[in-house]
Amino acid sequence: MKEQSANQKFMEKKSFVDRLLPFQGHWFRMAKSILYQEDLCRDVIQDLYLKLWEKHHELDQIANLSAYSLRILRNLCIDHLRKTVVTEEINADVITQILSPYESYEKKEIRKFISKLIDQLPELQRTIIRLRDVEGFEFKEISEIVSISENAVKVNLSRARQKIRERLLSLNVKNN
Repeated sequence: MKEQSANQKFMEKKSFVDRLLPFQGHWFRMAKSILYQEDLCRDVIQDLYLKLWEKHHELDQIANLSAYSLRILRNLCIDHLRKTVVTEEINADVITQILSPYESYEKKEIRKFISKLIDQLPELQRTIIRLRDVEGFEFKEISEIVSISENAVKVNLSRARQKIRERLLSLNVKNN
């Protein structure tokens, strides 16, 4: 009987991990977009696993586990930010295409610059633009993650894009 119970718990834990494993990439990218530090992101994701494990018996009733877990993760990141000040900048993405050294450098600099513009946005707009334009989430999923209406998501996304566009245009005018 004891062996059966231990085996059942092992299978329950394995099922839990197997079910959540596909979301790890999304979790990490979202945490990184808020916290910027990889070690800190891993710590917060561990906290997320603990929170989800505490509710593992209820997870079957959740319609969109991805959105649910991302909402919890976002809240954990915000809670952490309230406790500490984050100063490290986002590292630039690695360019996987074969480009000339000049093209590679130019592309990397453009990504860094746009990333810095996104970083200057208010937290909600920054989260929404990353979820939509980087992660490719639908408006409904984003609204569930950030706990606002779909219309509010669209408005915030539009405002975020407009701010970035204005900053890029003002830079272009200054350089000409």
